[in-house]
Amino acid sequence: MNRRKITPNDAARVMGCSGQFVRIGLQRGLLDIGDAVQLTAKRWTYCISPAKLAERQGMSVDELYKEIERNRS
Repeated sequence: MNRRKITPNDAARVMGCSGQFVRIGLQRGLLDIGDAVQLTAKRWTYCISPAKLAERQGMSVDELYKEIERNRS
């Protein structure tokens, strides 16, 4: 199973919301699934924790990655 970086769009598909919702939620500290770091005035980078996202969604990390792979296909 491919366990590459989880993007905000990946998380959004699993959560049933938009990528923008995830990005803004992380930037403002409203979503406890990872971190957002501001690189410049207009650029951000995101680190999403598979364990925290899986816990929030009520699934195991393995189930989370299976769902992400299914959504990417």
